[in-house]
Amino acid sequence: MKYGESIFDIAYLLFAAASGIIILLKKRDPAGRLMGLSALVLGAGDAFHLVPRVMNYFADGDYSFWLGTGKLITSVTMTVFYVLLYFLHCRLYKAKCGSAIGFSVFVLAAVRIALCAFPQNGWFTNSAPLSWAIARNIPFAALGLIIVVLYLQTRREIRGLGRIWLYVTLSFLFYIPVTVGANAVPLLGMLMLPKTVCYMLIIAAFLKTSFRTAKNQGNPDSRV
Repeated sequence: MKYGESIFDIAYLLFAAASGIIILLKKRDPAGRLMGLSALVLGAGDAFHLVPRVMNYFADGDYSFWLGTGKLITSVTMTVFYVLLYFLHCRLYKAKCGSAIGFSVFVLAAVRIALCAFPQNGWFTNSAPLSWAIARNIPFAALGLIIVVLYLQTRREIRGLGRIWLYVTLSFLFYIPVTVGANAVPLLGMLMLPKTVCYMLIIAAFLKTSFRTAKNQGNPDSRV
């Protein structure tokens, strides 16, 4: 199991990093920069958690501090990732991003990050309180719901990105059981693998879009 999971984690990190760089090189418009930056933020943030996890499998030593730090950083960067998805949607469809929605996105992201910073989360222990895990993920789930609704509304209008809403929905369906029950049922942690696949599908959609629009001779800010 450790070999399969480690290979998968490394492949994911390399895919996210390579895709982000390729997108930034191919698309110089604001939408392209947001897609490339999103891929890099996601991969870089997860690296803080996944690299110590892989090292823990194969190298002797106490990696509790680095694993805890990685979980904290990943929690923050996942939040930033969804904020970037919001900015991307606004870039593509300015008319559908009202001030109330934007305010909600920023407030939910700020509350989520603030809750993650509290020491009561027990990032560096193996017995993190369930109450804090639920508390910090309530605004995160609300933020994800906003992204799902926005992309669902425009699923037929955004060429190449029409399934983003589905991938985000599935990622939360895999993520929530881990948050709520992984301490009691460690096997639930395996759901993080399909959650990661959902993120890879989002990045793949960005990558595919960058190759398609690189051939476009029209307005680089046109619908992708």
